[in-house]
Amino acid sequence: MKKRTRRLLGGLALAGAALGAAGAYLGRKKAMVGKKKKPDRGLSDVWARPGMSVTFRAELMPGRDSNERTFRVKELLPNGRVILNGAAGEHNEKEFERIH
Repeated sequence: MKKRTRRLLGGLALAGAALGAAGAYLGRKKAMVGKKKKPDRGLSDVWARPGMSVTFRAELMPGRDSNERTFRVKELLPNGRVILNGAAGEHNEKEFERIH
């Protein structure tokens, strides 16, 4: 292969790689234009609210009736955990029965 042909093919390969990288960058930038940052965890999408009754799963408190496993939410923490009236510590959503 002649030197001139090698240079031409090398230049074309380099140009193709540059165009591909530029296209990927611009495509990503376009995709991000319409998206908003994740909103703060407001009151609209939380799993519990102060004053709400929640019931611990039966596996966590065996031998107790549903009424004995039910507590009221005292405070909702920024990390998604709750503090309950009458129960010590912070508790996670997975510790409670699902509300349908």
